[in-house]
Amino acid sequence: MTEKEAKKELMRRAKDLSPTVHVGKDGIDEGLLNEITAQLKNARLIKIKVLSNADGDAGSAAESIASSTNSVVVDVRGGVIVLTDKRTWTSLSQKKF
Repeated sequence: MTEKEAKKELMRRAKDLSPTVHVGKDGIDEGLLNEITAQLKNARLIKIKVLSNADGDAGSAAESIASSTNSVVVDVRGGVIVLTDKRTWTSLSQKKF
């Protein structure tokens, strides 16, 4: 499976998810990163909502969160970020049919 197909599959899975983490005016702090890491460990695929009063845009927040939590940004649309852990990403992108 190519990376494009893996992204498509993860977006299909994330379609029914609702955002479980919200980034607000406090921004990205240690507590938020710990929560994201814990949720990724349990669910392996999560949505994060970047509120309009947060500093910066969703794209820069996604890159910052992904590098801090050792995860992969699947997609950013509007203020919603879809993240997955590296293990899920590599297993899907290397899967052969």
